[in-house]
Amino acid sequence: MQSHLSPSTASEPRIQGWCPGALRPMPSGDGLVVRVRPTLGRLTPLQAQGLAGLAQQYASPVLELTSRANLQLRGVCPDSYPDLIHGLRSLGLLDERADVEARRNLLISPFWTEADGTPAVCEGLNHALADTDAPALPGKFGFAIDLGAQAVLRSASADIRLERSGDQVLVYADGATTGACVPLHQAAPTAMALARWFVASGGVVNGRGRMARLLQRQALPAPFTTTRVPVAPAHTATVGNSATGMVVGLEFGQLPADTLHQLAALAPLRITPWRGLVLEGLHTAPNLPELITQPSDARLRVAACTGAPGCTQALGPTRALARFLAPLLPAGRTAHVSGCAKGCAHHGATLTLVARAAGFDLIEHGTADAAPDATGLDAAGIAAYLEQQRLHAPHV
Repeated sequence: MQSHLSPSTASEPRIQGWCPGALRPMPSGDGLVVRVRPTLGRLTPLQAQGLAGLAQQYASPVLELTSRANLQLRGVCPDSYPDLIHGLRSLGLLDERADVEARRNLLISPFWTEADGTPAVCEGLNHALADTDAPALPGKFGFAIDLGAQAVLRSASADIRLERSGDQVLVYADGATTGACVPLHQAAPTAMALARWFVASGGVVNGRGRMARLLQRQALPAPFTTTRVPVAPAHTATVGNSATGMVVGLEFGQLPADTLHQLAALAPLRITPWRGLVLEGLHTAPNLPELITQPSDARLRVAACTGAPGCTQALGPTRALARFLAPLLPAGRTAHVSGCAKGCAHHGATLTLVARAAGFDLIEHGTADAAPDATGLDAAGIAAYLEQQRLHAPHV
């Protein structure tokens, strides 16, 4: 097993600074990447069936679920793109304009209900983000709407967070310890006021910027310093039964179109930020081999991006290695296998592996762009590293 302390000399990846959409697709190694952002993170059976058919006709027959609870179609040929867009529009899965689509980054708890106010808050945010005077937010700037009795999106990437606080809504900036507690009908306007403050305070630099970084140099305005953000336990139940329906996982978030067809015949579907689905109203999982239904399944603890050759920036394949490593992970550990230092697929694994020109960098408790603890590893070397950790782990 090779282990060098010097950083990799491989070329740095190109940071796009934006996420693909449907109206603004992103070129990749296997064609265009088209991201669909369903309203409330929910697909009706008709929409799900239609989307599966479009994937089979115009894209790769395997869709992807993202950490922002969206769906991606890959491998779209530019010549087929107009027909795909026509199909998405007929299903009600398109925004009016590309700029509106880019701003409508709403991450919604998949356990929302009509009674908790989520639909009303999302409608208010959607209208405000579509207005002609909407703030020019960066492409990755997002809102987390988490209005259930228990917050479940704390570990998900977002810049403005909205959570339940008694019969009110706590609106706060990501990275802050305080926020503003307001009535439900004021939640969307208050979140937009925070977004406008972000832009006015210099949070956007060259079209990019995140809230937590701005807070390192800028104090929050007074209204957002009145209520402390409570401590919330980490949400860990990413598959299993819930009040909303059966939550199922998919390996690396890959959803075959045939499976989507079969699921659409059973229930409306909600997309989770854990690269899974909620089968709305169902409380037993269908017997489909692609579905992960057991919380103990090691694949739930491994994330992997597309990797090479599907992504032009990836320096190596990722998913075969991730599949190999899953059963080797010690209990309590998570892994992220990334094709480059951008780390698109995950942001908080305890073990990160980054493809380089010569093997993989290994990073303990860090993101893909952190300094590596070991470099030049192959699959056998990584397995030996994990075995060494297992042998030296304290026995309870």
